[in-house]
Order: sequence, then C-alpha cells, then structure tokens
Amino acid sequence: MSTPPRSPLKSLPAAPSGLRVAAQAVLGPAVGEPKGGAEGVISVLRSDPPQGDGRYPVAWLYICAPRGAVPTATSKCLCGWDRGAVGHARVLALIGNHTAHRDECPLRTTQEGRAAA
Repeated sequence: MSTPPRSPLKSLPAAPSGLRVAAQAVLGPAVGEPKGGAEGVISVLRSDPPQGDGRYPVAWLYICAPRGAVPTATSKCLCGWDRGAVGHARVLALIGNHTAHRDECPLRTTQEGRAAA
C-alpha cells in the first residue's frame, strides 16, 4: 500500500514510523520561591488576608417563580428552621414567616437584646 500524494496547499507533518518513547520531564528542586508568577505581583497566599466585618449568612430564602408555572419557595436557617411552600398564597405566607423568623432566630438575637426587651 502506498502513501497518497500530498496536496501542495496543506502543510501536514509526516506521520512517525515506528514506536518512540516520550522524553521524561526533569523535575527541579522543591525548595525556594514558587515559580510562575510575575515579579512584583502579590501572591494569592498572603500573610495578612483581609478580615471580614464579623457578619456571615445565617438564613436563606429561595424563591422560584417561572412565568406561567406554580411558584415554589424554601426558607432555611442554621438554627434548624426549614420550611417549604408551593403555590402563590403559600409562598407569600412563607415570605412573611421567613421575615418573622429573622427577628426571632436564636442565632441572630443576642443575649443583651433579649434582656433589654
């Protein structure tokens, strides 16, 4: 079987004949500065990462209301509150319950606020 003639418009490399072993990569030393970053660029791992203001999410309200379909909603909180609703009226009621739970949640209410009330 012979090789078909190549078109002068294509620059395809010649297919290798026979088997060859791939060259092994040489590993460098595993000590010192990490390589690959530009000089003067701050590394992602900094010694003083920015601190938050102490706030973090405690409760979530997820509402799914596609056009022409029945809406659904889920209200979850880290304290264990987990409610769901299906339908317009029940989703609206769950939104109200979620808002009320924010004021009553033991994770959001401080002890000083309870004593003052």
